[in-house]
Amino acid sequence: MSGLSRSAPLSRTVSPPVRLSCVRAALCALGLALLAGCSLVPAWQRPGAPLAHSFDGAAGGSLAATVPVRSGWWREYHDPALDALVERSLHNNLTLASAIASVEQARGNAERAGASQYPSLSLGGTVDRSHQGRGSTTKTQSLFAEASYEVDFWGFNAANASAADLLARASGFDRDTVALTLTASVTDTYFQVQSLRRRLAIARSISDDAEHILQLLLAQQQAGVATELQVQQQRNALATFQAAVPVLQQQLDTNIHALAVLAGTAPEQFTVSDAALADIPIPQPRPNLPASLLETRPDIRSKEAQLQSANQSVGAARAAFLPNIVLTADGGLSSRSLSQFLSSPFASLAMSLAAPIFDGGALRGQLHASQAAEAKGVADYQQAVITALQDVEDSLTAAQQQQLAEAADQNAADAARKAATLAQAQYRLGTVDFLTVLDAQRTLYQSEDTLVQARLARLQASVSLFRAFGGGFGVTDSSTAHSSMASSL
Repeated sequence: MSGLSRSAPLSRTVSPPVRLSCVRAALCALGLALLAGCSLVPAWQRPGAPLAHSFDGAAGGSLAATVPVRSGWWREYHDPALDALVERSLHNNLTLASAIASVEQARGNAERAGASQYPSLSLGGTVDRSHQGRGSTTKTQSLFAEASYEVDFWGFNAANASAADLLARASGFDRDTVALTLTASVTDTYFQVQSLRRRLAIARSISDDAEHILQLLLAQQQAGVATELQVQQQRNALATFQAAVPVLQQQLDTNIHALAVLAGTAPEQFTVSDAALADIPIPQPRPNLPASLLETRPDIRSKEAQLQSANQSVGAARAAFLPNIVLTADGGLSSRSLSQFLSSPFASLAMSLAAPIFDGGALRGQLHASQAAEAKGVADYQQAVITALQDVEDSLTAAQQQQLAEAADQNAADAARKAATLAQAQYRLGTVDFLTVLDAQRTLYQSEDTLVQARLARLQASVSLFRAFGGGFGVTDSSTAHSSMASSL
């Protein structure tokens, strides 16, 4: 101020016409800004992730015998009983019903958050009756309406509404994750039931054979051919085979009970149709590129939507520092006489401007919390991506190695079956001792039981691959996904 002359006031340096034009320009700029609004939301960019060009487990593999991963993938096993069971679970499973309700709840919250972007209007009326001295009574009737609108100049309300919409979208992807997990669990458990039934049949068959051999030995002992040692050894073998039966039966019952719960029903009187495990085909899901998981895995899509929501919340936290403008208008009719009711209108229009001055650090704390939530969302998203990559690689390795293991187990079972047949025949001819027969029995039982478990492992590895590639779910923002999801349900 010391550089200004007292004899030359500042107001004289700008002429009134110029000052008026500046005011008009400022008002026009303010009006255009109010109409257009602005946003303080950071520019969105999908976080980087370590994506290779292809999966190591898929290198060198032929695509000729593979099937695409799509909704309804469980039908590739060509088992009508399994198809019916999965569809029943999708209709009745309570965990999935809870996830669907969570989506509707999130959409309701988004609808409520978006209401602040629109004007609010309320209508009311009053009737006032008062008594005065000497029996005098005064009546007053009024009818009024009030409207208010917060000008979202800085995009605070829009950011909050977008954050809620994105959370609702994430909830939809979470529902898809639950549905995918459900279908995989039902399919896995169904195969487990069929496997346990086959293993139980093998255990009972071996036990029956051991019982027949024991009876043969007892007859030979009476004839003086077999010894007491041979009889007791066979009793031990028989008891060992018989002990496996209740253990397998317990596992079978437990898996049937679990399947009933997945289907949304009580385990009592729940039954599962028999199916020959060896006759169920093992489809090979077609390996997609690693980058495709960003679009097909519902868990990754959910994390991305949550991160986008956190990004919007950062913009809302920034906008909270700036002033907001609220326009209000009210009007109505009021009169002491109904005959003059329509002739007594009243109205008012107001605008309020409010800006935070001091809040003890609440707004700054909210901004820091929103920024930290966004940073957490980035880490969660990247972790979901690399976990999905691991999931696919693990499933590809399991599918390949279990195929080799089953082939080896098949050869072992064939050899054990021939050895057991030869041992029993030669024992009857007296060319081998009883220990040879006993060892052949145990080897046969173990080989056949291992073969059934190897078949189960291959089936479950293929299920894991379908799930790892997204199972056809996860794109809830496209009409194609909606229609395919509906057809699955």
